Amino acid sequence: MRLGTSSPLKHSTAEEWAKNQAALGCAAVVFPLSCNDPDEKIIEYKYAAEKFGLMIAEVGIWRNALSLDPEERKRNMDYCVNQLRLADFLNARCAVNVSGALGPVWDGGYKENLTKDAWKQVVKMVQEIIDRADIKNTYFTLEPMPWMFPTGPKEYLKLIDEVERDRFAVHMDIINMTNSADRYFRPEEFIDECASLLGGRIRSCHIKDIHFIPKYTFQVEECAPSEGEYPIRYYVSKMNDINPDMPMILEHLNSDEEYYRYLAYLEEELHGLYKTV
Repeated sequence: MRLGTSSPLKHSTAEEWAKNQAALGCAAVVFPLSCNDPDEKIIEYKYAAEKFGLMIAEVGIWRNALSLDPEERKRNMDYCVNQLRLADFLNARCAVNVSGALGPVWDGGYKENLTKDAWKQVVKMVQEIIDRADIKNTYFTLEPMPWMFPTGPKEYLKLIDEVERDRFAVHMDIINMTNSADRYFRPEEFIDECASLLGGRIRSCHIKDIHFIPKYTFQVEECAPSEGEYPIRYYVSKMNDINPDMPMILEHLNSDEEYYRYLAYLEEELHGLYKTV
């Protein structure tokens, strides 16, 4: 597997960005620019990643393509298409978004997110983005979420079947799918299920931890690696079995210092599994 971070970390040039990531032991990166940046700057960062042997794992989107506001929805759909085209130009493993929320918070949990109508909207949205982008070198993916489709591997597989687009694939965030006592207390079995059902369709993975809060009712919270109870090495070994070049992206930390600290922990914990450049 190839370890990476979701943060560009502090830098002043494209070369410094890539050099810093490689020096930290990363072999994969999340592209730090967007389709709205100047072409020459995008090319500069693309070449810097290539120079230092860094796989571009993801181009993030993070817009609500199901927004209830028609104008916002159109803007967000256009951005999704352009970010996917950017990922194609970069030969990135994938562009990634969440399916979207039918409420005021772009990634919020609402009962409307899990209706039959929401499912139909998600299928149509994915189809439109892929068809408009007309990509050849990358894939569009949805990050699973605990309160919007897809919430688990069986839903993801069903979504793939209904979307019927070769360029629709899987982004794996197993912590986001750990939304029940069964999945939390039997993580190895759930990891095995995800690997078995989604396997070679997985393009990139997030890596983090989860902590059980012993209060009623069932409560868990995301946390940094080593701060929870998740069998991270087992998870990574299963993803590594699927693809020895699988990117595993550390995310949701609060500072460069935290990224340095938890990357060092992962490099020790995952010794023998990850590649460097």
